[in-house]
Amino acid sequence: MTGPEHYRQAERLADMAHHFTYGDGADPVTGAALAAEAQARATLALAAATALAADNMPLRDREAWEQAALTPEPKSPAASAYELDEDA
Repeated sequence: MTGPEHYRQAERLADMAHHFTYGDGADPVTGAALAAEAQARATLALAAATALAADNMPLRDREAWEQAALTPEPKSPAASAYELDEDA
């Protein structure tokens, strides 16, 4: 899961936590569990953003962070068509 995906998941979980804690979900135990998971996801997103912003990181570490935290480039339609031809 990438840093941006962790961030989006944290937002979604925080909204759900609010619903269960203060909204008509009326289950504060579930709300607390969702809030804890949202916090963990937000921390992972922050770690990814912080690591990717570092200027003095060794190249090997930077490449590892990029592989773990960055959103992959979308495949081009031409590459997808080529991959389909290889499977035939």
